[in-house]
Amino acid sequence: MNQPTTGSVTAAALAIGDELLSGRTKDKNIGHLAELLTAAGIDLEEVRIVPDDHDRIVAALNELRSRYDYVFTSGGIGPTHDDITADAVAAAFGVACDHDAEALALLGAHYAERGLEFTDARRRMARMPVGSRHIDNPVSRAPGFIIGNVHVMAGVPSVFQAMLDNVLPTLKTGIKVHSEKVNCPYGEGDIGDPLAVIAKAHPDVNIGSYPRFSGTGFSTEIVIRGRDQAAIDAARADVEAMLASVQAKRDAAAR
Repeated sequence: MNQPTTGSVTAAALAIGDELLSGRTKDKNIGHLAELLTAAGIDLEEVRIVPDDHDRIVAALNELRSRYDYVFTSGGIGPTHDDITADAVAAAFGVACDHDAEALALLGAHYAERGLEFTDARRRMARMPVGSRHIDNPVSRAPGFIIGNVHVMAGVPSVFQAMLDNVLPTLKTGIKVHSEKVNCPYGEGDIGDPLAVIAKAHPDVNIGSYPRFSGTGFSTEIVIRGRDQAAIDAARADVEAMLASVQAKRDAAAR
């Protein structure tokens, strides 16, 4: 069972695949990852999408893994020629990429049970950087892997999600972020200036504003996020006082 640290824990996601950049495949993994990491108190601070290009993957991975506590990749560990993630990750860490004996045994038994030939293409899914640890895959058996602070997982959403479920309990986590919503009946143009003043006065929270349009008029959803409930409560009080002031000014102008 993971235990929260006293500070923040940071993460980045690296989605790999030409099909994501062309629009042929719509990513479903980043949102799922963000939701689960947030719930665990891990801040997902950066997301990148790169093509199936060895050097681009290596460069992105080396930059991200040096900057964040954790990096999560998706895509490119399948059986086809363009699944090059394992090789790129190995190159980023300066180690060989080879067939893992445990993964070979696991996949060999899996295909034998199904009465299928364990082809060279299927054997490719047992390749990983030397020194990696497995991420269990209860869906299709081919494991992901962990090396350093990098967690390499499949791009297929059902497999990615199953792998992530196995990874999350092993991670160090930060103090969870809490959030509260304040419904505002005014558009952002009406509250932008005073809301900026409030945000500056409460640096320990993050205040976001999200416009809504009902078809007849604008409103705003204000979301206050932070790790300290007292700080959130103080910011919320100022937001509510600001909204009351805006309403009072409107009422006075209408008289």
